[in-house]
Amino acid sequence: MNDTSTTIRYATRPSVLGTLLVAASGKGLVALMFSDDADAMTLEFLHRFPGAMPAGRDSAFVAIVDKVAAFVENPRSGLDEPLDVRGTDFQKRVWNALLTIAPGETASYLDIARQIGSPGSVRAVAQACGANPLSVVIPCHRVVRSDGGISGYHWGVEKKRELLRREGVA
Repeated sequence: MNDTSTTIRYATRPSVLGTLLVAASGKGLVALMFSDDADAMTLEFLHRFPGAMPAGRDSAFVAIVDKVAAFVENPRSGLDEPLDVRGTDFQKRVWNALLTIAPGETASYLDIARQIGSPGSVRAVAQACGANPLSVVIPCHRVVRSDGGISGYHWGVEKKRELLRREGVA
């Protein structure tokens, strides 16, 4: 018997930030990735989620992908899709803290480390942000350096800057 709650399906489509990859299980979204190199991104995704299958032309899945693409275009619009978050306990603590950063606001890596009760783990917080499979939905792009500067982003600093611009952050 096939357990559809653990089966991961994915689809790609063009977006304002390059090719968008959306993946979901029966429980919710597991990944939202974007890149100018669709092949490399898909390989990275399949390495992280082996056994994931293309969704094909499933109209319900296409509707979810379209909804996610609209959210990427306008992150202030919100997204009401359920999530199936997969990571270590530490990563999940960091990602839950990121969910408290409102659109148009930012926090530093140190702020997040303090919020999760681990002020000495700034580098580990940055690594958890880099490992976040649900870009934009779990808003790692809202995390900046302590001086307010924009630093590394898994998908490139220019994409981070563009997401912040779309949210009204100067």
